[in-house]
Amino acid sequence: MNKPAKVLRGVVLWVLLPASALADPQALYQTCATCHGAAAEGNPALQAPALAGQDAGYLERQLLHFKAGVRGADPADQPGGQMLAMSTTLAEADIPALADYLAALPPPAVTPAADADLRNGSNYYHASCGACHGGKAEGNPALHAPALAWLDAAYLERQFRNFQQGLRGTHPEDKYGRQMKMMTTALPDDKTLTDVIAFMQSLAPQAE
Repeated sequence: MNKPAKVLRGVVLWVLLPASALADPQALYQTCATCHGAAAEGNPALQAPALAGQDAGYLERQLLHFKAGVRGADPADQPGGQMLAMSTTLAEADIPALADYLAALPPPAVTPAADADLRNGSNYYHASCGACHGGKAEGNPALHAPALAWLDAAYLERQFRNFQQGLRGTHPEDKYGRQMKMMTTALPDDKTLTDVIAFMQSLAPQAE
């Protein structure tokens, strides 16, 4: 059998496989849970963000970006490099189901910084971020903008810095990342970034 015929046969067989032949997403997630938590609530101590409740399309795109080296390839992005390595353990065919599984989980509760200026954060958020990420930082799949409200503050600040410093959002295949890199100029200083993050978190479920 020649090579094109083998490839075609493999594609046909994959299409005809029953859904049960693909990995169970809950079982597949157990490897991820070591860092991201049993309920995908994230673990700031391990620099692992919450995945629960995030838009499935965004999760799928980021996993594919890690696999392709679009994200996490810069040596200065250590957590991203860890995710790049872990993404190679996932079969591409299993990623959509895993993303759907995570998106269906309830988002975690968070606690905003007590000393932040929420009014200032609100002003800057609605002026610069809300048009894409939503009035409640819930994300907007139509604009490929992820939810931000229930992500931990350290992760949000780290990703903002990554965009700002060119560790993320510079790859030619990262169209939406390039948009975010440009938007980092909208916040004038570190205090404003802290205020915006706290405001976004004030919109999420609150920890008791």
